Amino acid sequence: MSPYLTAIVVIITLSAVGVAGDYFLKVASESSKPFFNSHFLVGLVIYALTAFGWVIVLKQMKLAQVGVFYSVSIVIFLTALGYFQFHETLKPREIVGVVLAIASLLLLSRFSE
Repeated sequence: MSPYLTAIVVIITLSAVGVAGDYFLKVASESSKPFFNSHFLVGLVIYALTAFGWVIVLKQMKLAQVGVFYSVSIVIFLTALGYFQFHETLKPREIVGVVLAIASLLLLSRFSE
């Protein structure tokens, strides 16, 4: 696998791990003391650990390229988390937004250096 493709896989993986952190922060936010519970601490630790991966990825790719893959993958993962885990509804307009986010990935990404 090329270094560029490896970096893309790492970006998507870091996005997924970040969404796991978002899950714990969402659960913490529903508590009467959102900053003083174990869910907040787990979310904070997950976010901190992903920083190591981001530094490695940013050595391999331009920030703009990382931004495209991160933004689109985070939109998809957070939408799926909200829908499946928190039973949030998606309106047709929001579904179109997700599809357009995926289209933007295709339009903005550089598949070769």
